[in-house]
Amino acid sequence: MVHTVHLDDEYINVKKLLEEIYRQKEGVRFENPTANDAVPEGYMTSDEFRKQAIIKVNTFCDKHGIL
Repeated sequence: MVHTVHLDDEYINVKKLLEEIYRQKEGVRFENPTANDAVPEGYMTSDEFRKQAIIKVNTFCDKHGIL
């Protein structure tokens, strides 16, 4: 039987649990939702993030006369 579990690694006890799970050699598989180029809803690619970050930094600098 396969169980789907969602873990929030913001919590220290979950980080410890993940460390233990990663040590398992058999019976554990981690899926990468971006492996098939499908970005999960609510997420963006790293390229999109960089573009948005540059736009936001430039907007902030323009607004405050920094550059």
